[in-house]
Amino acid sequence: MDRKLAVKKLSKLVGSDLLSLARTYKVSVTGPSGKVNKGWAGHTIERYLGLPLNSSQAPNFGSWELKVVPLKKLNSGQLVVKETMAVTMIDPVHLRVTPFEKSHLRTKLHRAVIVARIVGADVTRPSLIHSISVFDLSDETYRIVKRDYEEIRKCVSDKRRGFSHLSGAMGTYIQPRTKGSGHGSTSRAFYARKVFVAKALGLSVET
Repeated sequence: MDRKLAVKKLSKLVGSDLLSLARTYKVSVTGPSGKVNKGWAGHTIERYLGLPLNSSQAPNFGSWELKVVPLKKLNSGQLVVKETMAVTMIDPVHLRVTPFEKSHLRTKLHRAVIVARIVGADVTRPSLIHSISVFDLSDETYRIVKRDYEEIRKCVSDKRRGFSHLSGAMGTYIQPRTKGSGHGSTSRAFYARKVFVAKALGLSVET
């Protein structure tokens, strides 16, 4: 689907409850064990746009990427980004030989549509769709993300450090973090820090 058409269709959802939409498309919000299905919000939007579920590292709509991020309202009334945004998995072999310009990270962030939703106290509460934002990775943001990527790549390529030394403390906008269930997971993924997501959405950073 063309990005312009997708944004037009998604804009019709602003102000509506994503939880109700999930029920309409029969997307499970919780798993058999009762734990929250972390991907339910994104899966619901994908179903709404007619995209079958997939785990490819290529942008999920071909030329552009869809992301759904949660917002929360502070006691002061300020609306802020609730958490970091997962971008794509880190394959150490691919990372070592791939410059930023040809990376999955750049491809995922180059042209994106970000759906922001306001979450309630828990997953049973309504989750109102706040905004639909178009984001293109360019200029200063591009340079910072590229610098973060190359820092992470340098660590993985360094024989004295390597993949196991990746740390969430790295990166200004992009950080490498553990991804997967359970303590001791060895999987890592690129995450966009909250400051990056706030910038993409035009929101102020949490104070």
